[in-house]
Amino acid sequence: MGPRLRLLLAVSLDGRLAPPQGGAAKLGGPADRRVLEECLAWADACLVGAGTLRVHGSTCLIHGEDLLQQRRRQQRPDQPHLLVVSRHGRLDGALPVFQQPLACWWLAPGQVRVDRVPPRFRGAIPLPHWQALPRTMARRGWRRLVVLGGAQLATTLAAHDLLHELHITLCPQLLGGGHLWLQDRALIPPNLWRPVESRSLGSGEWLCRWRRQSECDPSPDPPPS
Repeated sequence: MGPRLRLLLAVSLDGRLAPPQGGAAKLGGPADRRVLEECLAWADACLVGAGTLRVHGSTCLIHGEDLLQQRRRQQRPDQPHLLVVSRHGRLDGALPVFQQPLACWWLAPGQVRVDRVPPRFRGAIPLPHWQALPRTMARRGWRRLVVLGGAQLATTLAAHDLLHELHITLCPQLLGGGHLWLQDRALIPPNLWRPVESRSLGSGEWLCRWRRQSECDPSPDPPPS
């Protein structure tokens, strides 16, 4: 089995990631934060779009001591690798993410020259086309991948049929505007998705998990508890 990509998002009831004016929506409460950390503890690496990183400034870290100990017992680093998806790698070196205790890589899609890697990155990972992503990740031993957004990256991966699981927290808000978690006019393959979990997180939030129908055979990786 090749690498698995798990999209992890918190959205409003009308499917928005952010308010109409843009910026960080700050959706999801403490229980959603725990779900996020469990997924990070599962992951070898996380993918995030450069635009999302510019808006938020930093990425989520594992803080739960039980999850950190779990990774240490598995002889894995405390935090999964962070892969910043950017065509040019142009991010402000003053962003807080570059002070966080994790290995940060530049994932460069398309025909991009990566001979000059900004010093803030551990290295560059060329990606000539998106269908090469599973093979590229597998070569580095990264088989469990969490996608943290934003909408452009989620849409690109969905359009190339690369997502295996959706973990979506529905938050009791209506935001309106155009910041949907999948971009408008995207051509998405008509896959069927099977629900595998739905549970209340409290405070009106619901975690819903789906798995692509073709991926519904028993998996060696149990879902987060």
